[in-house]
Amino acid sequence: MTHVVHVALVAETDRMGSGELARVSAALQRQVMRDFSPFWGVTASVDAFLSLDYVPLGYWPVVVLDQIDDPSALGYHQDADGQPYALVLYTQSWSLTASHETLEMLADPWGSRLVGGSSIQAGQGRVRYLIEVCDPCEAPQFAYRINGVLVSDFYTPSFFDSRESAGGRYDFTRSIQSPKTILRGGYISFVDPATRHVWQQVWPSGDPGPSFRDLTAEAGGRQAGQSLREFVDRMSPLPEIQEGVPEGDETLEKARSEWREGEESSSAWAEAFREDYRSASRRSG
Repeated sequence: MTHVVHVALVAETDRMGSGELARVSAALQRQVMRDFSPFWGVTASVDAFLSLDYVPLGYWPVVVLDQIDDPSALGYHQDADGQPYALVLYTQSWSLTASHETLEMLADPWGSRLVGGSSIQAGQGRVRYLIEVCDPCEAPQFAYRINGVLVSDFYTPSFFDSRESAGGRYDFTRSIQSPKTILRGGYISFVDPATRHVWQQVWPSGDPGPSFRDLTAEAGGRQAGQSLREFVDRMSPLPEIQEGVPEGDETLEKARSEWREGEESSSAWAEAFREDYRSASRRSG
């Protein structure tokens, strides 16, 4: 019997209408079932709720908020019972962030899933990589659209292959060309078993190439009870998540244009369908 995970996309904001929430939820549901599940073997529903008060017990919430005072609180968390949830700031590109958090939560619900492999940093030998399926390819230019909704690219399990293979698919949009490679604007996190330090290779959008960070040394260690992913999220400032994709960005404008076209098409279909069922009602009367 297939286990189905239930994700709740929750609007704890007055800036979003029910139509916008429903449309993004439908896009995330399609992304999970059509694109993500065949690679990662996760079956999930993504349902829309206008308030946390309506969310049934057992759902994993992805909560969209007007304001988050501490930017480091964005992203993945666990509640008092150890259940995963994510906080998303409402911005002009919030669907991209919600997609990112949903996929990463489904791939690693507890924020500590690791896979072994040779280190991408010289001299480290074998390390353990944290499963964060969107981070290496998370920049907006690598996102794609579902019915006008901007959603995140993600890597496949082949991302951790030991060598490149002909026809290998390392991420969904085929932007990543070889295993364990980050794209501009992305990062990858890993644990050095010899020192227990958490490292990152990062490629800030404004830099010419990737570099390495020792997150454990920078932070002075992890807090007690903090999952590995919570620690990494807090140590990884991401302007596109905290502030949204900048206005005028080509990727954002294409998504908006497709969204408007979709709204027009849906409205035309809805009016025609209403006339159909009204006619059927009159005939039966």
